[in-house]
Amino acid sequence: MPKITRVRCIRTRVTGTWVIVKVETDQPGLYGIGSAHDYNATGAVVAAVEEWMAPRLIGRDATQIEDIWQSTFTSGYWRSGPTLNTALGGIDIALWDIKGKEAGMPVYSLLGGPCRVAVPCYAHASGRTLQALEDDVRSYLEDGWQYVRCQLGAYGGGGFREGDAAGFPREPLAGQARAFDDETYVETVTGMFAYLRDKLGYGPKLTHDVHEHLRPNMAVSLAKRLEPFRLFFLEDVLPPEQLAYYRQIRQQTTTPQAVGELFTNVQEWLPLISERLIDFIRVRVSKAGGITQAQKIAHLCEWFGVQTAWQEGGNTDPVNQTAAMHLDLASWNFGIQEENGFRPEELEAFPGHPVLEKGYLYPNTSPGLGIDIDEAKAAKLLDPERAARPRYVAEDRRADGSVVRP
Repeated sequence: MPKITRVRCIRTRVTGTWVIVKVETDQPGLYGIGSAHDYNATGAVVAAVEEWMAPRLIGRDATQIEDIWQSTFTSGYWRSGPTLNTALGGIDIALWDIKGKEAGMPVYSLLGGPCRVAVPCYAHASGRTLQALEDDVRSYLEDGWQYVRCQLGAYGGGGFREGDAAGFPREPLAGQARAFDDETYVETVTGMFAYLRDKLGYGPKLTHDVHEHLRPNMAVSLAKRLEPFRLFFLEDVLPPEQLAYYRQIRQQTTTPQAVGELFTNVQEWLPLISERLIDFIRVRVSKAGGITQAQKIAHLCEWFGVQTAWQEGGNTDPVNQTAAMHLDLASWNFGIQEENGFRPEELEAFPGHPVLEKGYLYPNTSPGLGIDIDEAKAAKLLDPERAARPRYVAEDRRADGSVVRP
């Protein structure tokens, strides 16, 4: 059996925020790669992998994935946090890559075999105006996409007031030029979907991401008001602190609910799934702790009628996307996969990456994950100056200066 000899992190992309974990073994040429991506706490994740997790893994049998997961998960006593989960997720994905290479099979075959020939994805359409958004949606539909997320600009778009309309107090917060308003957002997004359905009809499958901006009562209101427009799902309408309100949403509307981008703890998703309060689980594979934990979530969801929609988004890496794709292929209750777009030079650093074409993600049949990293090309992507800069989530605020939780 292959023994782990080295665990290290490779930082790449211009910002250095893609953290690829490479697990090497004592068998010549046998190694695996995984994603430990965290856009905001990148350095903390690297330290967790290399300084804390790696030493206890050297000499371990790389095929003992479940035991390594369980013992590492509790090795710090406190668990289910985003940093340690992500570090563990990167290692776990790499171990599945090794397992597949040793078996001579793609990871999706080890997980039970494919249930589908390709993975449907949803696109990200946006525009500052309704006309611009419509044009962007149409461009995807014309290219063959069936599922499209619709946003008026960035997150919270359509809910901001500026100048006198913002209703600032006498001395507004320094530097604040606009204010988020829940009622404005609900009115605007409702009107947005009325417009899109009038222009596009009900054939396209449309989604929307609230990104947790709303107060709970306004979240319930938005879900109810969007019901006539038959969304494929409404994403993250509530922040993790207010998940109990999904009971009220389920009682009052049939608008499908997708949630989980910020989840790291089983107690966040378990009640929502077991009480059938959501329709899609949106956990990021690496944030959940890797393929081992994500497959358990998928199996749990199957018995409660919940589908998977693993989180991707613009800042994640091709390895996390690939891990999600393997789970998508092998999960009967897969629902939809979030798309991610990469520049040509980024894809060149990851030979064997999945191919995204006309709304479908296509795997290859290579053993393991089927994706590798060209370390020389990955190093050229990195800008050390930008990688050294701290990164924070943008702060949206209400008129009184209070922060809107993303």
